[in-house]
Amino acid sequence: MHHHDDAADLQVLAAQFIDGFVQAKDKTFYLKLAGVPFERPGKGGAKALKLVDVELTTDWQVGTASPSFGSRELSYLPFPGEMVRERTNMSLVYVSMDEKASLDLRDFLAQKKRVIDQ
Repeated sequence: MHHHDDAADLQVLAAQFIDGFVQAKDKTFYLKLAGVPFERPGKGGAKALKLVDVELTTDWQVGTASPSFGSRELSYLPFPGEMVRERTNMSLVYVSMDEKASLDLRDFLAQKKRVIDQ
């Protein structure tokens, strides 16, 4: 599978995971079933970080910008209304007395996939 295909598959899986989380009546149990750790090592492994928040963010892609050929200017293409797309992402927020760390859902799912593929 090509790298791009992996990324597309991961995005679909993340969207399904988020939908399941939002619909779950018991969100804690949903996370446990999915194997989300409620504690993880902090920097240096000295103190455990505790899962305290699940953040959902929604972005709306209203256009695209890319480098222009032979120029330092970006080529910008705003989307017509029907092409505007919603993208929702999830982050798992862990804290200790000294540290705060966010784990992007896509990174968590990619780690899980690597373990399964081994």
